[in-house]
Amino acid sequence: MFLNFPTVKTLWVVILSFSLLFISACTTAEATPTIIIENVRIFDGQSDTLSGPSYVVIRGNTIEQVSSRRPSAQVRAESTLINGEGHTLMPGLIDAHWHATMAAIPMMKAMTVDASYVHIVAARQAEATLLRGFTTVRDVGGPVFGLKLAIDEGITPGPRIFPSGATISQTGGHGDFRLRHEVPRTDSTPLSHLEQTGITRIADGVDEVRRSAREQLMLGASQIKLMAGGGVSSIYDPLDVSQYSVEEFRVAVEAAENWGTYVMVHAYTPRAIRMAIEAGVRSIEHGQLADEETARLMAENDVWWSLQPFLDDEHSNPQVGESRLKQLQVARGTDRAVELAREHGVKLAWGTDILFNAANTHNQGAMLAKMTRWFTPAEVLRMATSTNAELLSLAGPRNPYPGRLGVIEEGALADLILVKGDPLEDIQLISNPTDNFSVIMKNGVVYKNTLQ
Repeated sequence: MFLNFPTVKTLWVVILSFSLLFISACTTAEATPTIIIENVRIFDGQSDTLSGPSYVVIRGNTIEQVSSRRPSAQVRAESTLINGEGHTLMPGLIDAHWHATMAAIPMMKAMTVDASYVHIVAARQAEATLLRGFTTVRDVGGPVFGLKLAIDEGITPGPRIFPSGATISQTGGHGDFRLRHEVPRTDSTPLSHLEQTGITRIADGVDEVRRSAREQLMLGASQIKLMAGGGVSSIYDPLDVSQYSVEEFRVAVEAAENWGTYVMVHAYTPRAIRMAIEAGVRSIEHGQLADEETARLMAENDVWWSLQPFLDDEHSNPQVGESRLKQLQVARGTDRAVELAREHGVKLAWGTDILFNAANTHNQGAMLAKMTRWFTPAEVLRMATSTNAELLSLAGPRNPYPGRLGVIEEGALADLILVKGDPLEDIQLISNPTDNFSVIMKNGVVYKNTLQ
């Protein structure tokens, strides 16, 4: 029996479809780039020591193999080879308290200039951040959604960004930078310049706070940031004041939890911290004036303490007048805060909080290195890699980069730095990334390689 024409035609269509699928699969497999970094010792983001001589195979954006054995001749022939020359391979660094759009622009310009200027400066700074070895940042306030999209699409180089969007502040709070003639605010008053540009959002009462949190989640926030107390750089609020009620915190926490993520707060004082914890906040930023009872409360409630090494030194953001006095008060509390966190076993994260200070951005690595005032080099590097990555994972399904960060292990995302020397022996190496970082890779893409 012969097949009729429609049946033959159908059979050929099926055969052709399978052939095209096979060819496409083969082409895709061949097109996936493979990189081998060999002759390196590894700080894996978790250990206290370096590995022996090792090989790391990266396929696409993922670490495929970590081994002391040389990959096969076939794999080597199909791969780009980077000879690490015995240097240290470590995970890309993570800054858990960064302001991508405000780190390198003076406050007055942020308050007055056209938004396009802010974003151009931010894009330039994003590339510089990546070339300092910071492959991921948790942005804790500012209009970064567009910058993040441009980086993710490869339009401009920069780190992975976990965005908070606009900070949410009460009237007269740490995020209220309006001038006095702009008060009082009425239902018909236009938004302030900083609100229009997405740097901050002034919200009073549970309804406004709820809506503001939902707006940032709608725009793509991976977590929400509220101002819970007085700040150093803000104009109106003394450092000791508490901001927002437990009820206002709680509606923001509920909005975030409904989206599977969490709320962090800017806070220094025991009262501000306690109110935030009572409402279910998961991360306290700063906290230099916390007391022992507050530290114990953080530990008992599994709350993260995101500390910055605020000292009265060359890394301080410039302040004058009343802000300078507040800055000194915070600096005096830093040693005690670290002591309390360690004593009570609070989960500690690290970040810089460089703000309105372009001259200080190049000190990002130096601000990490000076954490050896309180921790061993291994503890410091672990904090800025695997520990900070654990904090980022609180974003749950709002995590914009599914995959393991902050570690060198099979299956992790390929964010890597090759350091000339052993940072566990000389952590100051990370203070000078220009000279000491020979390779910087993010998501399997090499952005710097001085070994070629």
